[in-house]
Amino acid sequence: MTWKRIYALFVARNIEFMRDRSALAWNVLLPVLIIFVFAYAFTDDNPEKFKVGLIAQGSLQGAAAQFSDTRYIKFIEFDEAEANLFKVERHQVDLLFDADGNRYWINRTSPNGYIVEKLLIAAYAESDATLHKILVEGDEVRYIDWVIPGVIGMNIMFGALFGIGYVIVRYRKFGVLKRLSATPVTAMEFLSAQILSRLWLLLVVNLVIFIGMDLFVDFRMHGSYFNLLLVFVLGSVNLICCGLVVAARISSEEVANGVLNLFSWPMMFLSGVWFSLEGAHPLMQKFALLLPLTHITEAAREIMIDGVGIIGIADHLLVLGVSSLVLLWIGARIFRWE
Repeated sequence: MTWKRIYALFVARNIEFMRDRSALAWNVLLPVLIIFVFAYAFTDDNPEKFKVGLIAQGSLQGAAAQFSDTRYIKFIEFDEAEANLFKVERHQVDLLFDADGNRYWINRTSPNGYIVEKLLIAAYAESDATLHKILVEGDEVRYIDWVIPGVIGMNIMFGALFGIGYVIVRYRKFGVLKRLSATPVTAMEFLSAQILSRLWLLLVVNLVIFIGMDLFVDFRMHGSYFNLLLVFVLGSVNLICCGLVVAARISSEEVANGVLNLFSWPMMFLSGVWFSLEGAHPLMQKFALLLPLTHITEAAREIMIDGVGIIGIADHLLVLGVSSLVLLWIGARIFRWE
């Protein structure tokens, strides 16, 4: 091993990268875009760390007003308590506070709820009013129960996007697609084969993950396994088609990496995988509905946590199915062999 040869290869690779202007642009612009999106979505002069649902008919007075002035808490106004209790159960809000009735609801399994409760009690320490604590009714949902559907969906996302995108780009780069173009195989046939090949692998891998996590964590599964499989199959096909569209014309692995990251990073943080978007900017909530991982995660949670049937998740299935067909058609239309 000679450092001279290593250094020569190092310099040559850097020169190659600098000459690829599209790859250079993506590597420069992508971090800027990510920073901009997250700065716009989640930060301002008072970044909130906790979410409290607030029910109040008029202006807040006394201890309630003092509590509402607590920094780093996002107060989300609700009209009534009963219709929003499920948000406490699902960790969408950390605590639900009825300022008029001096009542609050909390999920005992929520770490953030525990901290917010202490802040609420401290605000009422010198008040004559008495707080009434109410634990959410029914079977409380642990955070691990809530997050697992999103984690499985995120794993499918990375396997679909990068697994299919890099393969096609590499085929094009090394001339494999050029040789295939001389055969009778059509673009649709080639892309369909790629979908099926990646789909079975994703399903097998995530089935192993699902069984393994169930053995160690024993998470909730109140719905139909068939419905859950249908969600993951449609979700996998949709994300694979996204990867196909990205790789339909790109021949540079650096550009492919940038574009695939541009797809995956917003989905990872804006699809409700790790935290709820309750209280986020309304435009961000609407944008999240355009992301396939949002529909995969929400449908899987409705099945696993609430036991919702096929009718209840029909809207998510429709979005995933129709968008998959559209993406496949676009990928076949813009696909090039060379």
